[in-house]
Amino acid sequence: MKIYEIGTGYTPIPAQVAAATESVVEELAKAYMAMNQPVEIIDISSKNRAPHKLPITEVKVPSVFTKSDVSLGLIHKLKRVVYSVCLAFKLKKILKKSSDKPVLHFHNQYNLFFFTKLVSERLRAKAVVAYTNHNGMWSLPWEDVKDTLHKRYFQEISAMKSADLVFVLNSATKKTVEEQLGIDSEKVVLISNGVNTDVYCPLSETEKTESKKKYGLSDKKIILQVGSVYENKGQARAIEKLAPMLKSNPDTVYAFVGGIVSQEYFDFTMKKAKELGVDGQVRYLGSVAPNEEMNSLYNMAHATVFASEYEGFPLVCVESVSAGIPVIVCSDINVNIAEGCVSAASGKDVEEIINSVEYKTLCLAARKNAVKNLTWQAVAERYLNCFQKVK
Repeated sequence: MKIYEIGTGYTPIPAQVAAATESVVEELAKAYMAMNQPVEIIDISSKNRAPHKLPITEVKVPSVFTKSDVSLGLIHKLKRVVYSVCLAFKLKKILKKSSDKPVLHFHNQYNLFFFTKLVSERLRAKAVVAYTNHNGMWSLPWEDVKDTLHKRYFQEISAMKSADLVFVLNSATKKTVEEQLGIDSEKVVLISNGVNTDVYCPLSETEKTESKKKYGLSDKKIILQVGSVYENKGQARAIEKLAPMLKSNPDTVYAFVGGIVSQEYFDFTMKKAKELGVDGQVRYLGSVAPNEEMNSLYNMAHATVFASEYEGFPLVCVESVSAGIPVIVCSDINVNIAEGCVSAASGKDVEEIINSVEYKTLCLAARKNAVKNLTWQAVAERYLNCFQKVK
């Protein structure tokens, strides 16, 4: 059984910008390779793909659509459609030539939606069609989001209904998909994301010092937030919650990193910091590449904060935990990561956590939890077990 991990077309794999779903595709492929499981990544064409040792087959698209685009605007949507159409024809050719029953593992609603519309049911039956739902909106109360989901995510609804297997990242999404879409519970499987514990790992004090120096943050205690800059991620909410603590600790800074999806929200965030009198302790560090560069950022932090209104299963949390840096959850979302992840209702709570005599124990517990419970190898084994059960 060969597994085809389908790249979303958002940005080429390996991702050179922070792109959670692309990282999932890459890490699953690596895990399968380590298991000697036949695997291939189907991905958008690129002239500037990062060096890699991955088995990647490219889907050719017009050059205008090969540039990474984090704005999520009209061009981005058009790019998704063009790539998805080209992808469907590429997969059609693969299925026609396939002598066994491969797995087509999709991670994006556009990709699977157009595949079902452009490839015949007879040909689709030659494969196990799987879809992982990465959309955190499905974890919110149904009555609050049903209109939005039906209007903006009708492709995803269609995709999940057509799949042989639907994978979800949290229990709330599983319940909603089963109850509101009427999909058989045996087809809906909860498998959380993992982390590459070799890449995201504790660094030496010397390496941490060098990272701080690079960003002009030597001798500072850093509270870090990682994620694209827009309303859901809640950078402004995090600043509002942390402001009293920052004022009473002038050597502490709140630093945030990630691509700016909404310039309006970025401006609002910086304005909020100024209004609260902590703008001198708020630093935007730009967009950082995943893996080693991102790991250096986690390591120079004293803690990371998570303030999203909704998420499927946040990679930034497990990456931080794997680096031995505790995650402080500053929102109502239920992030079930266990050791190394704690909740804080206020900036004072954050201050107490990072200054606690048990802080170092918390860091050690975070790393131990990642190595024991959160590896991509364990995640890939669960996926593979599900694929093998489908006739």
